Formats: sequence, structure tokens, C-alpha cells
Amino acid sequence: MKIAIAGKGGVGKTTIAGTLARLFARDGQSVIAVDADPAMNLKFALGIEKNPPPISELKDLIFERTGAYTGSGIYKLNPKVNDIIGDYGAKGPDGVTLLVMGTIEKGGTGCTCPENAFLRALLRHVLFRENTVIMDMEAGIEHLGRGTARGVDLMLTVVEPGMRSVETVGRIKKLGEDIGINNMVAVINKVTDSETVKKIENKLEEMNLPVLGIVPYEQALITADIEAKAPLDIGGDAVAHIKVIKDKILSRF
Repeated sequence: MKIAIAGKGGVGKTTIAGTLARLFARDGQSVIAVDADPAMNLKFALGIEKNPPPISELKDLIFERTGAYTGSGIYKLNPKVNDIIGDYGAKGPDGVTLLVMGTIEKGGTGCTCPENAFLRALLRHVLFRENTVIMDMEAGIEHLGRGTARGVDLMLTVVEPGMRSVETVGRIKKLGEDIGINNMVAVINKVTDSETVKKIENKLEEMNLPVLGIVPYEQALITADIEAKAPLDIGGDAVAHIKVIKDKILSRF
């Protein structure tokens, strides 16, 4: 089961991604949590103190594996990546393995093609392993391409009450469909009242985006963020709702 989680910055997708990863692990699944968001904050939601080395920063390794040192502009599209999880992943609570993709600098004179090729090859490898994979994506789902998208079973978009969040999810949905992801659902997060939820649900229905669950706004999640603790270790009503979402995801497979 491979799940990509995306949404506008600040909607709480990282909280949901990290909590789902640990809940699946508690069910006995072998879980790889992939942080593909430039903010690289998934460690907090998982309860891991320090990030492992971001893969994009392993320049020497990337150039060696892709053959980009030659300076010819020719590089391998399928470099060796099968040892990366073991060498550069970090084990966290409940046995979840965290893999941080990192960011790729754009602009300047240096070609970023080898880095992109390496990250996409790594994602393909991760997505086609016999593991449960939870990917915390940026809004632009930048790391995904047609080759990697084939391994994604479900795109879970996170929406908060507000039209900017809904518009972002609309763009994510189009991006996902363009690269072949058609199984998409939404979670409405930070909910404070039923009237607002209904309006958001109506908008998502117009976009043909089923709502899989609703997570209430809760002080416990703010406390977890301030104290750099995993929401699952703090508990609360919101976590109970994420558990329900986890069960609904399982029922789809």
C-alpha cells in the first residue's frame, strides 16, 4: 500500500502523514515514511529527534552512482539505489523507517538533472518494494513523475477550512491526474464547526474528490507541535479521528 499525502502548506498534512505511518506500523506493517516536503518536518510527527541525511545533499554519492562526474552531460537514469534505505534511513518509534528526500537547488549554472534522476530512481525503488509507504509531499508533488506515479495506490489530499486550501487541492488533483494518479480522496483537517465543513464538502464534491474523514481542530496537536512531540504520543480526539481514517484506507484495499 503506497500513499502520497499532499496539500497546501500549514494544513496539517505532515501531522496526518506521520500519525498514519505509525498507526500502520502498530498494525504490524513494515512502514517507510518518505519526507518529500522541502520543510523536512516529518520527523516531528513521527517522534524522531533528528533527521537522517537528506538524500539530495549526498552529492558525491549521486554523481558517482549516476556517472555525472564525466562532465559530458550524460548520466544514468537508473542508478543503483537499493542500499539507500538501509544506509540513510532512520528507524523511529513503532519501527517506522524515515527517509528524507531533501530539496534540489534550482537556478545557477549547475545542472540538477543527476539529482532529479537519482531521487526519482529511489522513489521508484521505494514504491515498488513490498512495504507500506507513506509519502509527505509538497503541494506541487515535485518528486513524482509518470514513472513513479504508477506505484502510488492512493493520493490523500489534506484540506483545511478555507478556499485557498481547496484551490490548492484542485491543482494537486489535476497534477496527479496528469501523471496517472486517479485514486484520490480528501481529509478535512482543523475543523471547528459543522457549517464550514458542509461548505468544504460541497466544493470537494464538485471536484469529484470523496471526503474520507474529518479531523477536528484540537489544542493537543498544537501542544505536540510546540513540544516537538509526535501527535500519537500526545493523544487526543484528533488522533482518534486519524485512526478512523486509517481504518477507512485499509477498507479500500
